[in-house]
Amino acid sequence: MHAPTAVDEVLDLTTDVPSPSGHVRVTIRGELDISAVPALERALREAVARAARGVDLDLSGTAFCDCSGLNALLTARRHALERGRTLTIRSAGPAVRHLLTATGTWPLFTPGEPTLNHDEQELRNEVVQLRRAMQTRPAIDQARGILMATFALSPEDAWDVLVRISQNTNTKLHVLADELVGTAQDGGLPDGMRQQVTAVLATLPASPEAEEPAPDAS
Repeated sequence: MHAPTAVDEVLDLTTDVPSPSGHVRVTIRGELDISAVPALERALREAVARAARGVDLDLSGTAFCDCSGLNALLTARRHALERGRTLTIRSAGPAVRHLLTATGTWPLFTPGEPTLNHDEQELRNEVVQLRRAMQTRPAIDQARGILMATFALSPEDAWDVLVRISQNTNTKLHVLADELVGTAQDGGLPDGMRQQVTAVLATLPASPEAEEPAPDAS
C-alpha cells in the first residue's frame, strides 16, 4: 500500500498509491533542509506524475523546515499546476506552519482554509516551544551537571560552555546534551569533547574569585 523512501537518513518520506479520487498522499517526517531538497523534489515530481488530480502532503511529522525546503515545495507546486494538478498541504506541524505563515505562502498550499492571525500563530508557537523545552530539559540539565563535576564549573559557566559549543559546531543544544550524556555514561568524555570544552573555557571571563588578589601575608 505504501512505497517508503528514505532521504539521506534525514527525511522519512512515504508515498501512497493513488486513491480512487485521483490523489496521491505523500507523508514527510524529519527535517526539510538543503540536504533533503534533491530527493524531495524528485519524490514530489514522481507523485505528481502518478496523480490524476493532485498531491496531498502530510507534514504533521516535519520537525523543521528552512527556506530551501520551502523553495522545494514551491517548485513542486508550480510543477504540479503546469500539469493541471494540485499540491495541497493537508496537515502540517508548527515549524512548517510558522515558516509558511511568516512568508505569506500558507494560502498557496491550503486553498479555502483560513490563515491564522499573528496572535494565534504566536500562541501556538509558544505552546510548542514549551512542550519541546519540557522534553529536552532533563538531558540539558544532566549535561550541565557533567561539565560542572568534570571541570569544576559554576552552573552559569557550564551553561555558557554548552551554548558556545552548540554554536561553534552548529549542533542543536538538546542534541549536543544527549551526545555528552551518552559519552559520559560510556566511560568518560572523549578527547574531542574535552578539547572543545577547554577551548571554550579559555574564552570565558575569569570568575571573581580567580581575580581577587591573594591576601598580604606581611
